[in-house]
Amino acid sequence: MSPVLPLTTSRFTMRRRPVRRPAVSFLPFCPDEPKPEAGALAQSEAGWCKGSLESPTADCPPPAIQTPHAPLVGIARLAAKSPAAETKRKSEEKPEYFLLPVKSILNRCDSARVPFEWTVNPYRGCEFACKYCYARYTHEYMEIDGGEFEKKIFVKQDAAALLQRDVSAKYSYESKASGYTEAEHIAIGTATDPYQPAEKEYGVTRACLEELAKREGLSVSVITKSNQIVRDIDILKVIAGKSALSLNITITTLKPRLARLLEPRAPRPDLRLKAVRELREAGLNVGVSASPLVPGITDGEGELEAVAAAAKEAGAQWFFSGVLFLMPSSAKQFLPFVREKFPKLAKQYEEWYGKNAYPPEEYRKKASERVLRIRQKFGFGARPWEGMRPKARQAQMSLGWDAGALSEAVKMENRK
Repeated sequence: MSPVLPLTTSRFTMRRRPVRRPAVSFLPFCPDEPKPEAGALAQSEAGWCKGSLESPTADCPPPAIQTPHAPLVGIARLAAKSPAAETKRKSEEKPEYFLLPVKSILNRCDSARVPFEWTVNPYRGCEFACKYCYARYTHEYMEIDGGEFEKKIFVKQDAAALLQRDVSAKYSYESKASGYTEAEHIAIGTATDPYQPAEKEYGVTRACLEELAKREGLSVSVITKSNQIVRDIDILKVIAGKSALSLNITITTLKPRLARLLEPRAPRPDLRLKAVRELREAGLNVGVSASPLVPGITDGEGELEAVAAAAKEAGAQWFFSGVLFLMPSSAKQFLPFVREKFPKLAKQYEEWYGKNAYPPEEYRKKASERVLRIRQKFGFGARPWEGMRPKARQAQMSLGWDAGALSEAVKMENRK
């Protein structure tokens, strides 16, 4: 069972700020471009139409936007009734924690643009407060402003028990995408970091991993910005011994001050590289994500190459990076940040992202070519679990007669 506290505290209704849509017209669209590489995970150049990263009932934009004045339903209704979670943290800067009584933890991903069928996000919201975070929209579907993404963290209750049920009922060892020859893939941490500070207190990620460790033949990946993942090396090794497991550490820059500016509460880049090294020394499969590549900020000459070189030295087996894309809720936070901290880039960002979710196609093409050259230079693989997925389970006929079983079957048949 998940270590998340039971519903013992009194329920209350949270006051919600009405969600104000940005005055600028944004268009989260799917550009006419080739399918991104499988390693792109959540921060890829994939479009946001049809399916996106998660189903509408989980962390994915539904076809229709719920109006601010409509009665609360679904996840918004659950969030409004979520009780406060107890915390030992004393800092005045700590976020508010709430217990979210979700009905499912394994969420179907229908998009053909990402290389996984299922996602697991132990939390909603993320204390790392990355300025560019695309997942802010997930708070808006709880009728909470996207700016509260790092201030109101929802801890999913009974995650392990739900995951046990969900995997048994939903997961298939014969994925349709592979022509029913390989197991489906579960990606952990696509819309919130599974090793954010909340994990130290509530242990939802650990509870989920312990459940997956009981099974065999799964295909699983984890993506995080935190070196806290090394705490779970023991259970990760158990999973890797029974299933295909790939781990991804996100490092967008090696510059500590820039990292602190872009990712205010995430661990330093050097700590993440140390985690890569420790995970590899433990015999686990690890790669580095340099996503997103932020135009004019982290894409300077030699900067992406430096991240790749450090990743290689730490033992990373693959490397990928996707260009920054901004959904409306993210743009509402990021564009003012650019105007304040990088005023010389403000005009370019308004031109590039004022009406689109992506920078110009020419820039994205050059970025993709650059990443390809980096992989070739350092000998990196492109896809975290390329060739790693377990083969589909095949029913096998017995090589000999089981006389006892056959005799018993005949007796049962004769009694009918």
